[in-house]
Amino acid sequence: MEATRVGRALLRARKFLHAREEKPPATRMDLTLPALSLPLERIALVVCVLARERAPVLLEGLVDAEAGRALRHLERLAAMPSAQRQAKVAVEFGERADAANRLTALVEAAPEALRREVLRRLPPYHRSRFPQLGEEALAVEPARVLVALAERRIREATR
Repeated sequence: MEATRVGRALLRARKFLHAREEKPPATRMDLTLPALSLPLERIALVVCVLARERAPVLLEGLVDAEAGRALRHLERLAAMPSAQRQAKVAVEFGERADAANRLTALVEAAPEALRREVLRRLPPYHRSRFPQLGEEALAVEPARVLVALAERRIREATR
């Protein structure tokens, strides 16, 4: 009997309450996005690399002031040679997750002269993985070609 009284009381109470007002659909002004967490140049770089054909259309979706700046970045990035653009991507977005393993494989497979130069040119945070790096290896100045090859192989292994 109690359940019936409570149910009827709720029905009466609902009659007296005003109907809920429906929210109007959100307008474009209501849909404000948070500030960009990446600089526009990095956004343009990603769009240029991943969706080159649709890049201008994708960047036009940004807020007007930012879209213009992003399109200017895109034009500059698209004018770069492919190798320079790839190098910029590698620098901007960092090192590979398996860089340490790839460096270890490089050191193990390289001839002795190249191995010494790779060990000499390693970034400080990777040197701790290679205790065989001795101070005597730092005394001899190698050929420029060997230096360039070692630096390139390190870049390839880490990016």
